[in-house]
Amino acid sequence: MIILASGSASRRTMLEAAGIAFTAVPPSLDERGLEASLAGAPPPDIALALAEAKAQAVAADRPDALVLGSDSLVVVDGQRFDKPASRQAAEEHLCRFSGRVMELHSAAALVRAGTVVWRHAALARLHVRPLSDAFINHYLDREWPAIGRCVGAFRIEGPGVQLFDAVEGDHFTILGMPLLPVLGALRDQGVLPA
Repeated sequence: MIILASGSASRRTMLEAAGIAFTAVPPSLDERGLEASLAGAPPPDIALALAEAKAQAVAADRPDALVLGSDSLVVVDGQRFDKPASRQAAEEHLCRFSGRVMELHSAAALVRAGTVVWRHAALARLHVRPLSDAFINHYLDREWPAIGRCVGAFRIEGPGVQLFDAVEGDHFTILGMPLLPVLGALRDQGVLPA
């Protein structure tokens, strides 16, 4: 049995599209507290720690399951950005991202019986085009509040693709989980045919 330790619609959609049978169980975890304890750590390490903590939180009650945790975070000019808590915060994020390169770190971890059996972090670099105030307002009129659940204030599979003029990295990583390495790990764990 595979459990996805996430409430993310994007991660569920990825696994469903790949034909993976799973159950989604959002973890009960103080993510902001864990992030605070990791202040100063490199972004990939923070994303991995959060992915592992999510998987561990769900695995604690399901010791026989293989639990998949995943997390993503955004860094622009060395500053880390969380999900925008308000439309105003989303507007401030987009103004800050305008004309800059967004580093999106996505990580995943598998936990079985309380032990991390696999972990992986991936990086995508998204080049944000210069964004006008008019574009930002129009974009937020269409996308708020849905993007309040999205780090980086965008959904690449929707109008958020208009924020960028170039993308370097794996599409699945941008969606929020390095899916191809996850599928390889699931094969290695014997839960998918090789």
